[in-house]
Amino acid sequence: MINNIIFDFDGVLVDSEMLVAKSFSRYMNNLGYDFQEKNFAQFAGLKTFEVISILSKKFSIRDKKKFNEDIMNIVTNIYLKELEPVKGAYQFVKNSNLNLFIGSNSVKKRILQGLKKVKLDKYFKSDKVYSFDMVDKPKPFPDIYLKTIYDNNLKNNETLIIEDSSVGVKAGVAADVKVIGLTAGGHWYKERNNIELFNAGAVEVIDNFDKLPYFIEKF
Repeated sequence: MINNIIFDFDGVLVDSEMLVAKSFSRYMNNLGYDFQEKNFAQFAGLKTFEVISILSKKFSIRDKKKFNEDIMNIVTNIYLKELEPVKGAYQFVKNSNLNLFIGSNSVKKRILQGLKKVKLDKYFKSDKVYSFDMVDKPKPFPDIYLKTIYDNNLKNNETLIIEDSSVGVKAGVAADVKVIGLTAGGHWYKERNNIELFNAGAVEVIDNFDKLPYFIEKF
């Protein structure tokens, strides 16, 4: 029986991946590089500074500090103005009687800001939110999920992880917890194949929150 759910944050509870993609696309295009929003899918699950490092090398951007500062300013501005919950997320969380947690590769401050923006903060108090700045190693290492489980005395076989990226799925699998892939976020455009989530170890992949109760009962 499933009693606990640990959600990834970006792309699972909030539709933020496309906002970040928009930020990078806008900035790179202004620099004269051809970088479309859909190109960002390859970086799903990575932290922003990791993406900045990869793109700096790929496009030979010398001033990485300025690149980082500019991107983070754009991301923050768009994030706080345009962030919305993933379709179905708010209703699911509101109606759930399970123990709910967040395990994210984002920083805790940003997660709490996002929760407040989409009015999910009353369902996820600060002590239910776990982020990469609370552990030694981010996803795909299992540290975030292991800490969530340990701190709250959760049983692995009673816990389910919801992820939208192969990086996150691998972290959940490494923590010895069943992982369901969710492709309800805007970054899962039609051409993108969800096989990457299965290949990473997801036991199932669903495209909306309405299907989640069935698998909670199944497991």
